[in-house]
Parts: sequence; structure tokens; C-alpha cells
Amino acid sequence: MLKHIVMWSFIDGAADKSRAEHAAWMKEHLEALVGVVPEIRSLEVGINQSTSTMAYDAVLTLVVDDADALKRYREHPAHIEISEYCQAVRQARVVVDYVTP
Repeated sequence: MLKHIVMWSFIDGAADKSRAEHAAWMKEHLEALVGVVPEIRSLEVGINQSTSTMAYDAVLTLVVDDADALKRYREHPAHIEISEYCQAVRQARVVVDYVTP
């Protein structure tokens, strides 16, 4: 299994939404991919509750079978639509992919 972790920091006011609204939008739309993108084994989106100014706004934890499955997930049209929105409203993104037993 491959675990794909992504964290985002959003731009306050981009597309007339707050950072919290962007995080909620991402959560709603990413969670809706379950059952649509067959490669998804599990998917969870968390919205940050920290008041730290150094904190990211949201985090995705995705589990797929392997790197090929992750590639298919990334190329799925439903994911691409979400990714395009995210690229327009984020100020930072970090990613970690690792193999789990």
C-alpha cells in the first residue's frame, strides 16, 4: 500500500472565500471521490483546528495500492477538477508519499 499525504495552506480571499471556506470546499469535494475513483482504498480530509500562524489549513490522507494507482488517481478527471481549483487558491502545498506494510 502507498500512503499519500498532502497539506495545503490557502489564500485568504481568493475566489472570494476565506481559508476556512477553501478547506471546507476541499474536504467536501475530495471526500466525494470515494466510490468515483476506483483506486481509492481509503481517504480522509482533516481541517486544521490549530491557531498557530505556521499551520496548514487542511490535510489529505489517501491510501492506494501502489505508485501506479496513485498516478491513475491523479489523472482521473474528477481529481483533476479539484486540483485545478486548489492550484488557483493555495499559497503552499507539501506532499509525502510512503509505502506501508
